[in-house]
Amino acid sequence: MEAIEATELTKCFGEILAVDHVNFQVKKGEIFGLLGPNGAGKTTTIRMLTGIMEPDAGSVLIEGINLAKHPLEAKMRMGCIPEVGNVYQDLSARENLDLVGRFYGLSKHERESRSEELLAALGLSDRGDDYVRKFSKGMRQRVSIACAIIHRPAVLFLDEPTEGLDVQSRRIIIDLVKKMNAQGSTIVWTTHNIEEANRLCQRVCIINKGRIVAVEAPEKLRRTYESIQTVEVAFDGNVDASWFAFGHISSIEPSGDKWRFRTDDPDEAVKGIVKIAGDKGLKIISIATVGPSLEDIFVKLTEGGV
Repeated sequence: MEAIEATELTKCFGEILAVDHVNFQVKKGEIFGLLGPNGAGKTTTIRMLTGIMEPDAGSVLIEGINLAKHPLEAKMRMGCIPEVGNVYQDLSARENLDLVGRFYGLSKHERESRSEELLAALGLSDRGDDYVRKFSKGMRQRVSIACAIIHRPAVLFLDEPTEGLDVQSRRIIIDLVKKMNAQGSTIVWTTHNIEEANRLCQRVCIINKGRIVAVEAPEKLRRTYESIQTVEVAFDGNVDASWFAFGHISSIEPSGDKWRFRTDDPDEAVKGIVKIAGDKGLKIISIATVGPSLEDIFVKLTEGGV
């Protein structure tokens, strides 16, 4: 039995088909990334998976439980951190946790012990009795996550949980999610941060214009698209990208102190770059060829390059 089974999920808003007959499964105990550009249908998909929004067609099973037929039973097994935090501003962090713990039927002892454990893990022990309205965005998001996991859900949905957060809050949240996963929770992580997904997820599902274009492990995706190669070059001197617009170079872009040349033939690309650099009196400081990154594949898939 899978942790999540989505079958033919479909949602329209007027004439706009936001999610188009989406099918995927999430294995128990994995961190599953749902990736896509803004407006791709990620959040709408998450809302249907969590029962916030009813699909126009299709079904969702949470640990084998049909969400539409048994919503309460299914929702008791999940936690959800929405894109925008939903904690009560006029309650303290500890009061928010206690309230949510009551919703899930936790005893007073469980509520108190788990609240203290989560406040400590999220670096909020000394702010537990402060009103949430006094907290920064990152601190409010930490409280939101604590509320979502106080009942130790089997399945946790996170909709872009680190978007716009400071580095410290992002690290705390990621570390806590990793710990939950190590303890057996299944994680669905929605993001458009490619590097974040690459570090965290065992598999990624790339969605574009409401349709799934790929579901695979990041490394397997890279191997599938080995034809997408990049040559990175650092020059000593000013560079005009138009100098290098020759065959086998599909795109050129600056990357820090280097230039990135995407190519289908690294050998011909390197030879051409070296020749042009010599003709233009440029000194090459460093040059390297690298395989496709998850970002390269994401761009190729979501821009219709397959």
